[in-house]
Amino acid sequence: MAIRYRRATVDGVSVFYREAGDPARPTLLLLHGFPTSSVMFRDLIPLLADDFHLVAPDLPGFGQSDMPPVDEFEYSFDHLAEVIDKFVGQLGLGTFGVYVQDYGSPVGFRLAVKRPDQVRAIITQNGNAYEEGLVPEFWAPRRASWADWNPSAEAQAAAALTFDLVRWQYLHGEPDPELVSPDAYTLDALLLERPGAREVNLRLFHDYRTNPPLYPAWQAFLRERRPGVLAAWGRNDQIFGPDGARAFARDVPDAEIHLLDAGHFALETQASTIAALIRDFAPKHLS
Repeated sequence: MAIRYRRATVDGVSVFYREAGDPARPTLLLLHGFPTSSVMFRDLIPLLADDFHLVAPDLPGFGQSDMPPVDEFEYSFDHLAEVIDKFVGQLGLGTFGVYVQDYGSPVGFRLAVKRPDQVRAIITQNGNAYEEGLVPEFWAPRRASWADWNPSAEAQAAAALTFDLVRWQYLHGEPDPELVSPDAYTLDALLLERPGAREVNLRLFHDYRTNPPLYPAWQAFLRERRPGVLAAWGRNDQIFGPDGARAFARDVPDAEIHLLDAGHFALETQASTIAALIRDFAPKHLS
C-alpha cells in the first residue's frame, strides 16, 4: 500500500502529513513526540496500511511542516492542538483512534476532549496522562524551571536540543542499541539546528507546565466516554515510566496494557509487535 506525502494549510501554516490506506477503513491519527516528526511512524505505517486509514501529521515547528517564527506563531500545546483540530476538520475525518507518543499525548488528549464523539480509541506509546508517569529524576529539575523561567533555566533546557541528548532519548532503555537506526536521531538533531528552532522548542519546553494540570480533565474523558485504550509502552523509559501506562487501568478498567522491553521510542525496535497489538485491539473499538 502506497504512502502519500501531502500538505494541508491551516491558518496559513503548511502542515505536512503522511497518509496511507483506504479511507473506508478504520482511521488512526498518528501524533508524534519531541524531537521527532511523523517519520517516527515510517516502520509502523506499512505494517498497518492494508487494514487501516492512517494519517500522520507533523506538528508545526517539526519535521516538514512550517516553522513560523515565535513572534508570528504561538508555540503552546493549546495552539498545536487547535491546529490539529482544524486539520482533522479539513480532512473530514469521522470517528477515529489516536496514537499518541510524548508531545502527541497533550495534543491528542486536548483533541479528544474537544471531539469526544469522534475519538473512539487511544493508543498510547509512552504518551503520558498521569502524574505517576512523570519519572521524578527527569521531571524535578524541569518543574523547578517552570516556576522560575530565567536565562539559566533556558540554557539548561536547551541542552535537550543537542545531538547527545537527542541520541540518548532513542538509545536509553533499549536492550540492544544496535537495533536502533542512527538515521532517526541524526535527522532529528539536524532539524533542531535550523534557524529559529531553539526559540520554538524553548517556548514549548516552558509551556509543558500547562499539561499536568489538565490530567484530571483527560482522565475524566477516559472515565466518562470509555474509549478503548491500548498502552504499548517502552517499560525502560526514563522520561515517562511504566506506572504511567498502568495508571490508565484506573479510569478504563479494560485497558490493554503491554510493557515492552524498550525505551522512550519503542517503535524503533518494536514496530511489528505494536502493529500486531493494534490489529488485535482496534476492531473492538473502531468500525
